[in-house]
Amino acid sequence: MMRKINLLFIGDIVGEEALIFLKDNIEELKTKYKSNFIIVNGENLKDGKGLTEVETELLFGIGVNVITTGNHVWENWKSRPLLARESRVIRPMNYPPNNPGYGYTIIDLESEVQVAVLQLQGRALMSPIDCPFRTVDHFLKQIREKTNNIIVDFHAETTSEKMAMAWYLDGKVSAIIGTHTHIQTADAQILPNGTAYISDVGMTGPYNSVIGMNKETAIKRMILQTPHKYELATGDLKISGVAVEIDVLTNQAMSIQPFIHPPFQKIAFV
Repeated sequence: MMRKINLLFIGDIVGEEALIFLKDNIEELKTKYKSNFIIVNGENLKDGKGLTEVETELLFGIGVNVITTGNHVWENWKSRPLLARESRVIRPMNYPPNNPGYGYTIIDLESEVQVAVLQLQGRALMSPIDCPFRTVDHFLKQIREKTNNIIVDFHAETTSEKMAMAWYLDGKVSAIIGTHTHIQTADAQILPNGTAYISDVGMTGPYNSVIGMNKETAIKRMILQTPHKYELATGDLKISGVAVEIDVLTNQAMSIQPFIHPPFQKIAFV
């Protein structure tokens, strides 16, 4: 029986160009971090909104185990039948009942080793959906009957809500990885009861941009305060993520290491 889950969590992939860049670099990352379980956030895959079977099949083909999403997945109607059909593509579990899709999935990683991945969405500065705290309490009871190796994608806007959820779930899950804001935070840590945490894992996509969006368009929207067509940026591609080691016997995180590949150019201070 394996002793360690080497999780590779890839942050929000923005657009097809970023998807191909991940495909071309994933083997190097797998080797570097000795990963045996891969999660990616794919809510921005198809033109920045949602995902389809094309992107999903490519990701599963390069070894991804689970794809998480988020609020933008609902803006692409082609995502909905995919969510209803494919249990390895999950969406936040605290959306109201009768929305299609799965809020969590459990993957058989090896004999006697199962990994659960669940997703929650925050409410601060976002849609007023069901309470993520009460929702996770309900589903954790079901999940822990099958496995205690549990990884949470918390898709939320504010660091305060993410941090509150981290303290709430410390010791109850193996890792809480924040997504949605596309900027990697500098607070990766192991909480006192063994849960790995980072407020936001960051973006996989074009960094010559405003969180993946064409700079000029984003600036116009902010200065003029009127709608302008959403346009994806191109170029300066980077992969943002974290590598987390989880002890299978204790279900606790042993380490968490954020990365951006390739790294930003360092600035020398004299």
